Formats: sequence, structure tokens, C-alpha cells
Amino acid sequence: MLIDRNIHTARALLVDGNNLLRSVTAAQLRDAGVGQVVSTARVQDARVLLEQQQFDIVLCNRDFEGSDESGQDLLDELRRERLLPSSTVFLMVTGRALYHQVVEAAEGVLDGFLVRPYSAATLYQRLAEARLRKRELSDVFRALDDGHLEVALVHALRRFKDRLPFGDYCGRLAAELLLALERPADARTLFARLAELHQAPWARLGIARADLQSGDVTSARGTLRTVLVDNPKLADAHDLMGRVLVDQCDFDGALEHFRIATTLTPGCLLRAQHAGALAFYQGQGSEARHWLERTLSLGVQSKLFDALSLLLIAMLRFDDGDAGGVATMVDQLRLYRARYPDSVRLRRLQTAASVLATMAAGQAPASLDMLAELSAEVGDDDFDLEGANTLLALWSRMPALEQGTPEHESLVERIAMRFCVAKAMGEVLVAAARRAEPAVSVIRRCQAQVLELSEQAMGRAMAGDAQMAIEQLLDEGDKTLNAKLFELAKLLAHKHKSTLADHRGLVALAEQRLKRSCKATNHIAGIQRSGRSPHGMRLRGSQPQEMRIGTD
Repeated sequence: MLIDRNIHTARALLVDGNNLLRSVTAAQLRDAGVGQVVSTARVQDARVLLEQQQFDIVLCNRDFEGSDESGQDLLDELRRERLLPSSTVFLMVTGRALYHQVVEAAEGVLDGFLVRPYSAATLYQRLAEARLRKRELSDVFRALDDGHLEVALVHALRRFKDRLPFGDYCGRLAAELLLALERPADARTLFARLAELHQAPWARLGIARADLQSGDVTSARGTLRTVLVDNPKLADAHDLMGRVLVDQCDFDGALEHFRIATTLTPGCLLRAQHAGALAFYQGQGSEARHWLERTLSLGVQSKLFDALSLLLIAMLRFDDGDAGGVATMVDQLRLYRARYPDSVRLRRLQTAASVLATMAAGQAPASLDMLAELSAEVGDDDFDLEGANTLLALWSRMPALEQGTPEHESLVERIAMRFCVAKAMGEVLVAAARRAEPAVSVIRRCQAQVLELSEQAMGRAMAGDAQMAIEQLLDEGDKTLNAKLFELAKLLAHKHKSTLADHRGLVALAEQRLKRSCKATNHIAGIQRSGRSPHGMRLRGSQPQEMRIGTD
């Protein structure tokens, strides 16, 4: 039987570790009229195929014998990172339907669930139902895949409010879109309404994400605590709690939650990288090596793989005295960079690994020369927190006689004055420097200095001299490229606009200089994710950061 009149144009991907079952299912799909069927036995191969090609149908096993990767992990990660088109039908296959698996699949907005043994008729029915929903919501999915988020939001909200077919799904989709469009207050209201209707963990988790996006970290943490009490095995709640704890400088607590999330979803490439990177900066070398080297087996070819993992592995191998292992990572980074030869970020990572290799080979002068070249980039517009962390980590591995010199302390000061924009950021820099003197003393001094500059400006503005306060902030910001000083100048210009001769000009000036300051992320792990490729460039068809449709 034919599923629908357009089924002959469909491309299907079949992911099943059993050769016989894979062959039988492929034949069933062809009998249903599917135009092309591609099959693979491994999750990591499926991930790469789905990133590089477009499929209309995916039929994937949930569990794979002899592997701790799962089809659910694959679906969650691809949907979370917007690497799977909304129009793609994803059916999950399992040998047994445990209650928590069905709930997990439903909350992941799965298109269908098949329990073996199933008949060809059952497969056809599930496919027909799923493709019907895709057709019904084609206006929403088309806008979504084209990157027209506002249009998709309008269509989704209309369906939800008018209680049209698939309205509840559209309600959740609309809430996610509001977060992507940086409207956290509206997103929170909609998630709260969905929580009343469904009492579902994903809705409460959405409330926490909206609070976090709006800056209410305390409320987000409180909501997450209650979610985790009721759902201690909800990986996304642990993942989000880890981010909250990083904001609050509780890196040990954050690592514990990232560790739990990664253990619960062992096939999730990004989570393994997050746990490994955070363990690295927390000085947990063996655990960091475990998670980071696991990412190599999960898929270096994946768009979700971050080359930073290769550099961190090189540092860990350097610490272990494994010169050959360091050289291998240098080769890996060279090959990786060949795919994106114009990437400044990958050039920095490769150079950093080469510094380690020359040090490991006993070529101290050469390593110092390369490190000096990297250090000269601290004032570049595109120099970011990752670059700062990399420099501090490299210097902390140099011979002791090279640390504590006036040149070294001056470099640490330039880094700290630029990136100490919040308490958490200062702690990130301290962790990258391996909490070693004299770097820690310099960073602490710079934290205090930035705070003092901010307080002086606030005091001067309150005393009636907002113009001088803003000019001082802009001047100090030009010297340091500290985003906090530019942001405070912009805030004061808005707040005291009635007393300023040209408040719009001052705001524009602050915004212009903010772009130069390369505003720092506050995630200590530093992994590039959520709509960005591993080399720091926008992925085709990707959405803004924190766009999470289909899973939480």
C-alpha cells in the first residue's frame, strides 16, 4: 500500500544494528512506496548522515546491542541543536515499551513509536499518521526551516489558541520560539500555561530556562530543584542546573550535574564534551580524559564535535608526559583545520597544540616564540574568552622560571582587565590558570579594579555628573576592552538621558565599542554549541542560541 501520494519522492534513513531486521524493514519501506532507503548500523554514522544530507523519514532503533549509544540520545541532540529539519518524520523502534521510554519519547515530541515485533501494516499506519501531522503543520515547519521564526511563531500560536489539531504541540513550539527570539517573559507565561495543562517536566523546565534567560538565576535554580526532586533522571534538568551553577561560581556542583547528565545520555556528544571540558578546568584530569577521548569515538566528523576537545586532550597528554600523544593531537588539529582553512579560531587551537608539542620535545625557545605570537593577539577584536583560557592554560604549563616575569604578569593583567566582567568570569580565568600564583593574584587585583571603576562611575552619575561618568567608562573601556564598562556606560546613558546633551550618540558609541570587546560567554567549558559550527561559523539553516525545539 502507498502511504500517501508523495511518498515516492521521500528519502528514508534506517538505523538498526541487526542486519536481518534492517534488511526486512528496508523492504517494507520500499513496498510502502518510499523512493530511496539508506541504511546504517551505527548511531555515529547516522549522526553524520543526518547532518550532511536531508531525509524525509528516519526509522531508528532506540537501543543498540553492545553500545551505550541510543536512538533517543541521537534524536534529542539533533533536535536540540537544530540539525534535523522540522519536517523530518522520526520513528523510534524498540524491543520493549517500558513506561519511562514511552514518556521520554512523548516528551521529546517523537513522531511515532514502534514496538517489535510489529507488522508492515502497523509501520504504514505510523508513517501515515506522522506524515499527516507534517502536512497539517506545513506552514509552521516551512517557516521554521527557512529561518522565519516570527512567521512560525504566529502560525503556531494561532493553532494553540484556536485549539486546532496538534494545537498542544504548537503551544510548546511557540514557547520555544519565544525563547529563541529573546522574549523570556512571554515564553515564561506560555510555559506556565502549558504546565497547568499538562503537568509535564518539559514545561517546568521551560519556565526555568525563561527565568535564566531573563537573568533571574535564583528562580531558575528553585524551579530546577523541584523538577529534579520529581524527576531525578531528567538529563536536561541536570544539564541546565549545571549552567546555573556555573553562573553562581559553583563549578564543583556544576560538574556533578554535567556528569550525571552525560551518564544518563552516554550517546550525547555535546554533553560528553561539556563534562570533559569542565572536569579539565577543575583539575580532574583522569575524568576529563575519559569524557573527552570518548568524544573521539562518538564522531570527530560530526558538526557537533568541537576541536577544543582535541586541544584539551593534548594538554592532558602533555601533563602525563605523553609526547607522542600530544603530536597525534597536533596532527588531528591540522587535519581538522584543513576543512576550514580560513578559521582564525582553529588556527589558534592548532598553534596552541604546537606549543605543547615543542615543549614536550624539549624545544623551549621555539615554544616560547609561538606562545609570544599567540599572546600578541590579546588586544585583537576577535580575541575571546576561549583564547584567554588557552593562553593562561599554556603559560601555566611553561617552566616556572618563565612565569612571574614582568612580561608574563603584564599579559595576565591584560587578559583579566578585558574579561573580568563578572565574578564567574574571574573564576573561569583562575581555573584556566590552574589556580597557580602569580596569575591568581593578578586576576584578583584586576577583578577589584574593574569593580572599583564601575562603582566610581555609578557614584559620579548619582552625584549629578553622568556625562563625566560615561566618558570615564568609555575611556577605560577603550584601554581594556572590558564589556562590562561599555555596558554600564550604555545603561547610564539610558538612565540619565534627560540630563545628557546627546544620550543617543553616547548609546551608539557604547554599542559600537561593545562589538569590539568580543563579549565573553560565561561557560567555563567553552564548548561551541547551539547553532554554531565547531569552527565558530554559522551553520546552514541554524537558529539562534538556545533554540530547542522537540526536546528539553
